[in-house]
Amino acid sequence: MFKNYHIVIFKDRDGGFRNLRLRGWLGVLLFLLLIGLTGLNIYLWNHYTRARDLELELASAQRTMQDHDSQVLRLTGQIQVLQEDLARVQQFDAKLRVLMNIGKGRTQEEDASTLSAIATLNNPNFLARHRELYARRTHSLVDDLTTQVQLEELDQQSLVYFLRENNDALLSTPSIWPAEGYLTSGFGGRSSPFTGRGQAHKGIDIANRPGTPVWAPARGTVTFTGMDGGYGLCIIIDHGNNLTTRYAHLQRINVKEKQFVQRGESIGAVGNTGRSTGPHLHYEVHVGGVPVDPMRYILN
Repeated sequence: MFKNYHIVIFKDRDGGFRNLRLRGWLGVLLFLLLIGLTGLNIYLWNHYTRARDLELELASAQRTMQDHDSQVLRLTGQIQVLQEDLARVQQFDAKLRVLMNIGKGRTQEEDASTLSAIATLNNPNFLARHRELYARRTHSLVDDLTTQVQLEELDQQSLVYFLRENNDALLSTPSIWPAEGYLTSGFGGRSSPFTGRGQAHKGIDIANRPGTPVWAPARGTVTFTGMDGGYGLCIIIDHGNNLTTRYAHLQRINVKEKQFVQRGESIGAVGNTGRSTGPHLHYEVHVGGVPVDPMRYILN
């Protein structure tokens, strides 16, 4: 049944050929084996090339995802910086409104939801598990901050208009630090450095080297200069509108009574006179004769 078989292999380049002679069952088996191996090689090659293409696509997708994650994380960091800057502006706005006794603006507490969202997005596990939600939350934060900035712009416009109409009042309101140094004691209750008992501290203490300049925090008229008991060498300035400031424990005084001074003008120097434990400036702000926290008025 199975006789001799011939397989002819032609060579395209030189036009030659080769003749293979197969006999009986052996020829059939070898021929089928050759066909099977050829088919298997073709199948394996196609599978390999498809797997290689998929691997390349996967690597490309991973790089794209990494780039996207980096961009989103960078954007989140920028949003956080913007939020912090906006919070500082809001704090300054609120303080200036208190100082000028006008209505309240927006505060950082009103935007607590935005801060909470930023804290959530900064969690790397959140990004790894919720990429799509991460992107939506990021865009939502951008929209929220845009709205906050627009509202803050409206607040600032009304505040600027008020300040223009009340420039004299602003110039006469103590709003800068009266001296450089370290805040060593705040306003309110504290333990006396002399007796250790509780006492009401009527101002703030700013420690620095003797001779450090003391400046007028606003324009006004000097109403007192000289020794004043435990206050030591002291200056009192009347800023109008029932607002006065006191500067105590001075080393020297550069102004005279009834002298008009401008904000930032040198009026004396830090010292250690009177009832004092070391060189510092004791600074008080009085409204209608009642001491209030000077930090309420310091803007810078």
